[in-house]
Amino acid sequence: MPLQDLEKIFQDKIDAEIKIEPKDWMPEAYRKTNIRQISQHAHSEIVGMLPEGNWITRAPSLKRKAILLAKVQDEAGHGLYLYSAAETLGTSREQTINDLHSGKAKYSSIFNYPTLTWADIGAIGWLVDGAAILNQVMLCRTSYGPYARAMVRICKEESFHQRQGFEILWVLSKGTREQKAMCQDAINRWWWPSLMMFGPHDSESTNSEQSMLWKIKRKSNDELRQNFVDMIAEQVKVLGMKLPDDKLKWNEQTRHYDFGEINWDEFWNVVKGNGPCNKERLEARKKAWEEGKWVREAAAAYAEKRKPQTPKGALEAA
Repeated sequence: MPLQDLEKIFQDKIDAEIKIEPKDWMPEAYRKTNIRQISQHAHSEIVGMLPEGNWITRAPSLKRKAILLAKVQDEAGHGLYLYSAAETLGTSREQTINDLHSGKAKYSSIFNYPTLTWADIGAIGWLVDGAAILNQVMLCRTSYGPYARAMVRICKEESFHQRQGFEILWVLSKGTREQKAMCQDAINRWWWPSLMMFGPHDSESTNSEQSMLWKIKRKSNDELRQNFVDMIAEQVKVLGMKLPDDKLKWNEQTRHYDFGEINWDEFWNVVKGNGPCNKERLEARKKAWEEGKWVREAAAAYAEKRKPQTPKGALEAA
C-alpha cells in the first residue's frame, strides 16, 4: 500500500479516537516522538525518587516515614510501567537507560532542585505532583494505547501523592512560627520551578503542534500552565500562605489568574545540565545501574533456567 494511503488510514484512526497499538502501522516520526516522550516520563519518575528518598530516614515520625516510603515505591512502579510501554515501540530498556546516562535523554527539570527541609516534601507533593497530574490526566486519552493505559493507574496514585503533600504543608501552616516560615519558604522555592515543568511557551515548543495533531498531547504547554496557576492560586488560600509572585491577580475579563514571567534563562540552564543537582542526580542513577548489574544478571540467568526444556527424545523424533 502506498505510504500516502497508510498515513491517511493512520490519521483517520486517530481522528476517530481509535487507539494506536504496537503492531499497527505508524509513521516513524510518531514512533520516535512517543519513545522520546514516554522514556522522558519514565526517567522523570525514576530520578524523581532521589530528592524524596533523601528524606525517608529523616521524616519526623514513623507514620511519615511509611507514607513517604510508599510514595517512592509508587514512583518506581510508574517508571517500570512507562519503560515497558516504551519497549512496545521497539526500543530496549537498556537503550533508554543508556540514553539517560549519556545525557541524550532528558527528564523533568524540577528534579534538579534540592530538598532542603521537610516542608520541601510537602511542596513537591502539592506543587510538583499537582503539575504532573494536570498533564497526566490528559495523557490517559493519548493516542498510543499502551501509554494511555499505563497512565490510568499512575494518575490514581499521583492524586494521593498530591493530597499527601498538601496535608504536610497544611499541618505546618497550623504549627509554630518556625513551621509556618518553613512552609512559606518551601512554597517560595518550588513555585517557579513547578511552572517550568510545563515546558517552554507554545511558540518555542518544537514538538507541540505535531503532537497535538497526532493527539499524543491534548492541551498545549501554556494551557496546562494556566490551569495549574488557576488551581494553586485558590488552594494556597487554604494554607494561609502566599505564592511568590507580585503579579498574581484574578482577571475578570479572561476569568483566569494573571501571573508573572518565568525566568527562562534559568529553565534552559537547568535543561542543559547546569542546574543545582543535575550532576548529582545522574551520578546517583549511574551508580545504582552499575551496582544493580549483578541482580539483573542473576534474574536473567534464573529466567533462562526456568524456561521449559524440550525433552531429548522429542528432538530425536523430530
